[in-house]
Amino acid sequence: MELTPVSQRFVLHWGEMGTRWGVNRTVAQIHALLFISGRAMCAEELAETLNVARSNVSNSLKELQGWKLIRNAHVLGDRRDHFETSGDVWELFRIIVAERQRREIEPTLQVLRECMDSPDFSLESPLAQQRIKNTWQFMDTLTAWTREMLRLSTSTLSKVLKMGAGIQKLLGRGKSEADV
Repeated sequence: MELTPVSQRFVLHWGEMGTRWGVNRTVAQIHALLFISGRAMCAEELAETLNVARSNVSNSLKELQGWKLIRNAHVLGDRRDHFETSGDVWELFRIIVAERQRREIEPTLQVLRECMDSPDFSLESPLAQQRIKNTWQFMDTLTAWTREMLRLSTSTLSKVLKMGAGIQKLLGRGKSEADV
């Protein structure tokens, strides 16, 4: 498959952004290619289109499957495995947020809770104790909020996100605490 200039730019940029988000460049490029093409592709076609090693594609596909961002798709008359992704950016957003929460936030919450529950916690300075507690409270609140947001319908979630700074006006505040 030959990429158009716009598709090529999108795929290359998504690979660059992936590295900034802690994702392997090829993993991000494969996902971008599946997304922008809107069709199932086999590993050989992905490798050829992106000009990367077949082994790199295989490892990247496994990682994308682990993130639940791609799924197997069967193509009539072709015994090879093909892969596709959702074309719905909201669904992809929900998957990524849920997976990041599961992989990054929940283990951190667990470690913070274990620190606070440890008999050695009382040996820490009051400042360290308070900062650990504050971090746990912040992350726990953010996690609860995120779960609630992800339960919203796409149209409602879109409206909430578009509200942005308007939330301060809704709450009757002109400035944030940081501005005061």
